[in-house]
Amino acid sequence: MIAGMNKTVKVAISLPEQLLGEVDRVRRRRGESRSQYFREAASARLTIGAESSAEVYRRGYVDHPEAAEEVEAATQSAVALLASEPWE
Repeated sequence: MIAGMNKTVKVAISLPEQLLGEVDRVRRRRGESRSQYFREAASARLTIGAESSAEVYRRGYVDHPEAAEEVEAATQSAVALLASEPWE
């Protein structure tokens, strides 16, 4: 939240149905409400340009680290991929 801004107001926005579905999948996985998701998205959008892309990427992983099951799935995928490569 922007420093000094405590008052909360309700807004209505229009989104394509598919985009809202993607948002809902992500926010549920993170355990966030729609309001929290869009607050964070708006704050992140305001800071783009003030930070380098690398810093935004790094901060994203700090703020929302991968869950253990995501790391395990990535590991299994990498093992399967590497096992299919000819190593000779």
